[in-house]
Parts: sequence; C-alpha cells; structure tokens
Amino acid sequence: MDKIYIRDLEFIGYHGVFEEEKKLGQKFYLSLELSTNLREANDDITKTTHYGEVAETVKKVFFQKKYDLIETLAEDIAREVLLSFPLIKEVKLEIKKPWAPVGLPLKDVAVEITRKWNEVYLSLGSNMGNKKENLEKAIKEVSKIRDTFIIKESKIIETEPFGYKEQDDFLNSCIGIKTLLTAREVLTELLAIEIRMGRERKIKWGPRIIDLDIIFYNKEVIEEDDLIVPHPYMEYRDFVLKPLEEIIPNFVHPLLSKRITALRKELENEKN
Repeated sequence: MDKIYIRDLEFIGYHGVFEEEKKLGQKFYLSLELSTNLREANDDITKTTHYGEVAETVKKVFFQKKYDLIETLAEDIAREVLLSFPLIKEVKLEIKKPWAPVGLPLKDVAVEITRKWNEVYLSLGSNMGNKKENLEKAIKEVSKIRDTFIIKESKIIETEPFGYKEQDDFLNSCIGIKTLLTAREVLTELLAIEIRMGRERKIKWGPRIIDLDIIFYNKEVIEEDDLIVPHPYMEYRDFVLKPLEEIIPNFVHPLLSKRITALRKELENEKN
C-alpha cells in the first residue's frame, strides 16, 4: 500500500483535563500516515488525495471543541479523514503534546492510533413470519449502523434447517459491508438488531425471526468466548457457502486456506 505523510502539523489548542489547559492553551503536533493507492494518480489531482484538504479537515476537527483527552481527539480526526477521503484505506495518526503538565522534564507526551476500513461478510437467515420481509428489514437495519456501508448483497435462497429439523425451511442470504467498527462493535450492533426484530433464543439452531452472523472480518482470526471469526463450521453449511460463493467466490478462508468456491464444491461432493 502506498503512503502519504503529513508530519508535525502545529496548532495551539485548548485540550486537556485541567481547566488551565482549556484556558491558556498549549502546543500540539499532529502527524498522519495515509495508506492509499497512488499508482493511478498519473499527474491528476482528482485521482489522488489532496493533502492540503486533509490538513484542513484535521484543523476543522481539532478546533471544533475542547477535548479532555487527546485519545478522543485522535479518534474523531481519524474517523473524519476516513469518511471524507474515499481513497484513503487506513490512517495512522500521532498527536504529540510537548507541554503536557506532568511535573517532570520531557520532550512530549503522545498518542498514536491506527484506524482503517474493514471488509466484513455477514450471513442472514429467517424461518418465521414473512421471511423475505425479515431479511430485507435486517439488511436495511445493517445499512443504518454508524460508519458502515453495504458493498455486496447475494440473492435470497431457501434452505432446509440445520441441526434442529422440526421447523420451517429458512430463507438465507449474505452481505458484505465496509465499516470502521471493530468486530466486537459489529457483533454488538447485530445483536441489537436481532433484539429489535424480536428474536428469542430458546432452542439451539431452532426457529428464529432473524439470525445475523459474522462470517469473515477482513482476514482476521478472532478467538473469544462469545466471538469466533471466521464463523465456526461455516464450511459445512451450504446456506452460508452458496450465497457467499455468489458475492466472493475467490475469497480465501484464513484458516482453511481454501477459496469459497472450493469449499462449496467439497461440501457438494460430500453430499453426493
């Protein structure tokens, strides 16, 4: 990935926990490393990111209010840069505070964060009520999640229930989203959508008005008590693989090192 650097933007700001910091002001230095693709620029400013405009965006956020924590200031700047400049894929931001009131000699106090667009794939299922309407509503709700955009959407398919068989057939689909949220934050949003739509968890693999699962989060492997990515056993579930194959056939499973197309073919062969 190519880089654009903006180093040591200097501002006098009024950020800090102490009241004196908000009244007297102090010096801050901000540096950004912007990950992008510069190959297509070809001497055309419209095909790259104008670093002067990025600097002005940083300035706008810096002076929009007085922050207690430069950690929060850093979050707001990184978010605004990523939302405002579509060619920027990732931002590394450092904020240095050389006059930090710590009572000891120092060069500066600094925070550094890295934020980026994440590509996430979700599986959706419903087998209660108006199943098609449930999926459409869930997709609409996902599109309303903050700093999140739907980038791919599969067709809806009908599948037999998995695990617990004494229930109606499902309608399933998969969508791809681009988001600034972490995997944990995405999970929280999905669970909230399920609750708003009336999902109740009574029987494992039982009937549900809506089911929303994270299948992939970039190519990351996450192992937590209540968050496992890639989704476990997705390679055995045709209702996941079939819609995924439609939208990302060549995506390589980060643990199995196989493309979605190959995983689905293997599952078909096992059935036959």
